[in-house]
Amino acid sequence: MTATLHIGDLPEGLDFGPAVAVDTETMGLRTPRDRLCLVQLSSGDGTAHLVQLAPGAYEAPRLKALLADPKVLKLFHFARFDLAAIQHYLGVACAPVYCTKIASRLCRTYTDRHGLKDLCREILGVDLSKQQQSSDWGAEKLTEEQIRYAASDVLHLHALRTRLDEMIDREGRREFAEACFTFLPTRAGLDLAGWAEEDIFSHS
Repeated sequence: MTATLHIGDLPEGLDFGPAVAVDTETMGLRTPRDRLCLVQLSSGDGTAHLVQLAPGAYEAPRLKALLADPKVLKLFHFARFDLAAIQHYLGVACAPVYCTKIASRLCRTYTDRHGLKDLCREILGVDLSKQQQSSDWGAEKLTEEQIRYAASDVLHLHALRTRLDEMIDREGRREFAEACFTFLPTRAGLDLAGWAEEDIFSHS
């Protein structure tokens, strides 16, 4: 595994190919209260690029261009949260997107364990450490442990997508999956607009 930390934006000349794995680290779970601190990216080749963002410093034109590129599929785990953070702080509505958590819920109906750690262990035989999940991502200098943790969250999403797609197709749920992925940016927008907790599709 190789992880490279960039301050403020991606360097010129990086090519992530047709699909890039994306994750974010924030100061907490409430957008917009808890600011975006880090965006992690990987092309699935065992390398990760981490962009550290200081408070209020969200210009990052090369990062934004990648996330907004309609020709590049963005792979997430629990995309709903990351998309809201990216939309609020970077002003980018990512599309097209793929979410391994939604894919798992559609095809792994034999379990209620759909976390990234659970998926990697069962499907890929990889055991992820989550020790740094709740650490201070707003620190001016990240620790080596934080960098390794952040990188691990994007290194396996390409492989998970391949395996989950096989299961989705096997179970005949491709149409549902694609419709859910297309709706995700709108779902994130609804969260930001005040409908995070309310199910607008419910009868009551």
